Amino acid sequence: MKQTLKQIIPPGIWNSARNAVDAVRRLPQLPNAYLHPWRRESRKRLAQFKDVHKGKRAFIIGNGPSLKQTDLSKLKHEFTFGMNRFYVAFPELGFQTTYFASINDLVIEQFADDISALTMPKFLSWRSHRFFNEKTYNDTINFLYTSYTGPKFSRNVMGRVWEGATVTTVALQVAFHMGFEQVILIGVDHNFTSKGDANKTITSEGDDPNHFMPNYFGKGVRWQLPDLDTSEVGYIMAREAYRQAGREVIDATVGGKLTVFPKVDYNSLF
Repeated sequence: MKQTLKQIIPPGIWNSARNAVDAVRRLPQLPNAYLHPWRRESRKRLAQFKDVHKGKRAFIIGNGPSLKQTDLSKLKHEFTFGMNRFYVAFPELGFQTTYFASINDLVIEQFADDISALTMPKFLSWRSHRFFNEKTYNDTINFLYTSYTGPKFSRNVMGRVWEGATVTTVALQVAFHMGFEQVILIGVDHNFTSKGDANKTITSEGDDPNHFMPNYFGKGVRWQLPDLDTSEVGYIMAREAYRQAGREVIDATVGGKLTVFPKVDYNSLF
């Protein structure tokens, strides 16, 4: 079987080379990423979010099937982060999350109008600004300068933020920036029914078995298969950053496969 360059080159060397190439590729983006009016406005708002919830707790809500076994009504008066298409649950929930985050190009490209219409503060990748215009951009949108490579945990999200192959890692960095003392993950199943190469783009052929609602990525929606290994790298960085700051991330996902964070029983938190 013919081997690819990635299979031949040692992982450490491959990742270093990939990071270097990505850093060079980002150079033309840097002026806009800091000087564009939308980004300047975002950076001002991000500065205002710094430590705004110091000492509080927040729930970061993943979108796994385990949410069907989780009583989300308990979160009505909590600080919460919804991500990607979680907003499809809002009508049934009867309330919205406090914040919203999405960094995936395919999600934002296909659902930019939905996202624009959400009224809570939103945290989106700067790359996605091309999917908005003067009518759909508004001051609830906070653009983050995110990148695929160059692993790190950003304690201040006004600069570059590593994506860690999942919006959950970005939400953890935003929550740290806001000063949350305790962050609780739910619905982060870390397990997908659909299998295949990490980051491969596929088109849904019917009801979605990988998320908590069948219409989450329904028929015809394009999405990317997960990169669970890289996600774990980001989660470990988040765990250590919170620990060093005397804070914590805990995992209250029902039956989740993630083993990075201490596990707790969801119902014991209320």
